[in-house]
Amino acid sequence: MKPRSKPVLVLSVIAVLIALFLFRPGAARLKNRIANSIGAMLQRQVEISAVHLRLLPRPGFDLDGFVVHDDPSFSAEPVLRAQEVTASLRLTSLLRGHLAIARLSLTEPSLNLVRRGDGRWNVETFLERTAIASRIPSSTSGSEFPYIEADRGRINFKFGTEKKPFALTDATYSLWQDSDTYWGMRLKGQPVRTDFNVSDIGQIFLSGNWARGVSSLQTPVRFTARWQEAQLGQLSKALTGADRGWRGTANVTLNGVGTPSNLALQADASLGEFRRYDISEDPHVELRAQCKALLHAQDRSLKQAICDVPIGDRKIELTGEVTQLTGPRNYNLQVAADAVPTDSLLAVIRHVKKDLPADLQATGTLDANFTALTDNAGQLVWAGSGRTDDFHLKSESNKTDLAFDVIPFSLVRAVGAEDKRRRRTNRAVIEPMAPQLSFGPVPLKLGRPAAVSLQGWFGRQAYNIGIKGDSEVQKLQDAARMVGIPVHRLAARGNAKLDLQVAGVWQGFPAPIATGTIELHQVEADLRPSSALLEIASARLLLTTTGLEVSALSASAAGAHLNGTARIPRGCASAELCQASFDLHADVVSTDAINEWWNPRKPERSWYELGTSPEPGPSVLAGVRASGTLSADRFEIRDFEADHVSAKVELNRARLHLFDLRADVMGGKHTGEWKADFSVKPPAFSGSGSLENVSLARVAGLMRDPWISGTSAFHYELGLSGLSSAELSSSAKGTLRFEAHDGDLLHMKLNGVSLSIRRFNGTLAIERGDIELQHATLVSPDATYAVSGNASLARKLDLTFAKQDGSGFRVAGTLADPTIAPARRSETRAALKP
Repeated sequence: MKPRSKPVLVLSVIAVLIALFLFRPGAARLKNRIANSIGAMLQRQVEISAVHLRLLPRPGFDLDGFVVHDDPSFSAEPVLRAQEVTASLRLTSLLRGHLAIARLSLTEPSLNLVRRGDGRWNVETFLERTAIASRIPSSTSGSEFPYIEADRGRINFKFGTEKKPFALTDATYSLWQDSDTYWGMRLKGQPVRTDFNVSDIGQIFLSGNWARGVSSLQTPVRFTARWQEAQLGQLSKALTGADRGWRGTANVTLNGVGTPSNLALQADASLGEFRRYDISEDPHVELRAQCKALLHAQDRSLKQAICDVPIGDRKIELTGEVTQLTGPRNYNLQVAADAVPTDSLLAVIRHVKKDLPADLQATGTLDANFTALTDNAGQLVWAGSGRTDDFHLKSESNKTDLAFDVIPFSLVRAVGAEDKRRRRTNRAVIEPMAPQLSFGPVPLKLGRPAAVSLQGWFGRQAYNIGIKGDSEVQKLQDAARMVGIPVHRLAARGNAKLDLQVAGVWQGFPAPIATGTIELHQVEADLRPSSALLEIASARLLLTTTGLEVSALSASAAGAHLNGTARIPRGCASAELCQASFDLHADVVSTDAINEWWNPRKPERSWYELGTSPEPGPSVLAGVRASGTLSADRFEIRDFEADHVSAKVELNRARLHLFDLRADVMGGKHTGEWKADFSVKPPAFSGSGSLENVSLARVAGLMRDPWISGTSAFHYELGLSGLSSAELSSSAKGTLRFEAHDGDLLHMKLNGVSLSIRRFNGTLAIERGDIELQHATLVSPDATYAVSGNASLARKLDLTFAKQDGSGFRVAGTLADPTIAPARRSETRAALKP
């Protein structure tokens, strides 16, 4: 051979190989033969839209539009569909002169697994054929079973005509024949739900083999199925349609060995790092279960089942059988717990129930025996009972030991709405009610000689606990916090008579709601760390699902005796709708007493600072919305007194509005309104109102200087801000219109006689502590004066009294010791100007 011929030969071989890889000659005449051959192996009608011959890397065919039709009794939809399929030929069959397929490779196939109404699956006939058929010698037939493999497939599930939203995606599976008598298969896929988005629900693995037997029921079978690393929240969403709020990693392994007539099953399940979504509790809890049973395919029953759930050093055991698995099931199950330690149960409950004390401990054991039987009507009936022994709950932080000791419980049929209607109307129950775990009555001492009685039930969807009896208030709070019921921490002492129902639902984990009545007797409550003491002689609290109603209230605080009613809402849809209401009456309200009561360590703080906080941050009233009426027999601000005081009150997040404010003040009557805004710093105040028939002598008495007498009427409009007296006086701005009658200005003496008043009217304009007298006229028995000038809150005077003829006098000095001198004509002319 010439030297140049070798490269040419190599290039020629390469070119031929490339052509064989790329060139796919048609093989239309073989299409029906290939389809019939595959259909005979699968026992289904097969259609192929196009066939192309493939020579390399292995002789075979590329099949386009590959469809395997289902048995019409199962579905009109194809059982298998793949757009691209590679069928590799068995080389030994070519040497014998006939066509046999060694391997079918499916790319992105779609497989439909259908369950018929009688419980049979559409793949059962194929599996039965492989299990009992005698193999036809390969020397006489081209129907040897090929190795079937699928890549990136999808497996759908149908029950009858309904396609379920569950599917396996990215599925890789294969089926093969090991020998004349053995078959094998394996599968790996990602479970999904098609009607909404779920993720991270693990992977499913399945592998197994079976051998031929004398019948399908006597076929030896061995398989292993695993569902690994499924996240519990997403798994619950995939199975039920909603994330139920549980977290953890679920793993399940199922092994089967035997024949369909007597298949031994063993399952191992674990749930690691189990917890509720809003609980991050250490150490992590891992729940495990191990089960064994025998499956009998001929009657579709599960017998000799036994499952163990380890709890501490003990276990909960389930035994029994289930028959008619594919139809209306018949159950005969028993559940037993023997001396299960309650501290191990508490370790699980910590990851289920929020707000339990970190140091909560349990002692004692639990025993139980339950049965689940299907009755003659086909309904599942649960029954059984159990009890705890020496059961205590302890918390050092709460300094509480709840000694339950023996708690009897039993499974009973729930009484639902249909049962109640039946008792009223004799109509039959439409649906059976789920069982409930009923417990009690249980005596529990909460600080009183007579114990309270606990009784209630837990159901699949809800729970209800009744509490009746006498308790100490503090013990009741401690007990509520110990079992995870949120209670505001309030230092209180005294007694309460209880008739409560604590109820709730499991789904969504809402806080339990207490309803019923609490009667308080001789209760003392510290409202703040500085011990602002509220003494409640008696009160009746009615708790409803929408609010707390307080009636028959008799209490004392800040030296005042209070009685009345109040209503505090609960469960509001929004803060705007959550508004308390009240109707309260006091005998005496003293701002000095309130200040000493609320601020015993800082008596220098004034009464009007109660709505503010001395520390940076929001006001104590910032989150309060309330409205109602307040009344008092007497109201005192230092030396000022008002009798028969009443007002309508609105409080909206540190904004206080008093309107229809009425009182008997200094011998007269007051009506008006006041507003206070504690949401700003410094707080702002504004008010307006009228006073009629006020005794000016009593006004002078408040000023500790008898400088005036008579009666007067006032109308005022005033605004001010600040916390201290200096801030309030310096910021004051407003007007005071007055009209006085029949009195005297006792310190202003003309010719040794006090200036008498028949009528004195005008306006006082107040700004920054200064007072200007405007448009004022004083009518005395001897003359009429136009009065103008200024005064101050320090009682300094600079006033001019002018007659119409231009004469008059000027008053200077102080209110207590005024200086009177004749006024210049320029001053009287200024005073006479309109």
